[in-house]
Amino acid sequence: MLTVELQTLGLKAKLFRGFSDPTRLAILESLRSGSKSVGETVSATGFAQSSVSSHLACLYECGLVSRRQQGKFVYYSLSDGRVEAILRLGDVLLADVAKGVYECTRYEELEVRG
Repeated sequence: MLTVELQTLGLKAKLFRGFSDPTRLAILESLRSGSKSVGETVSATGFAQSSVSSHLACLYECGLVSRRQQGKFVYYSLSDGRVEAILRLGDVLLADVAKGVYECTRYEELEVRG
């Protein structure tokens, strides 16, 4: 493969890491219903504030979420409609392949941590 193709695949894999961590995925899922403050995201996901803050910073730096200051609060939202589309397509695809994903022994099982 050409170096450029490998770099592109590496970037694409890095993009999907944003979706592959269960905590980040739960945060993204919670933002599907609209923007939320860190506290609201903590309530929606049940994760510790430090964990939510850290993951939101990661998602922001990677461009998957945007943020806006409103008074003393920062509100986070999905940065692009295509992020929600990927999550929606994931729902649809999983509905079709859930049995295989559930039975797959080749992927390391990820535990949700908070």
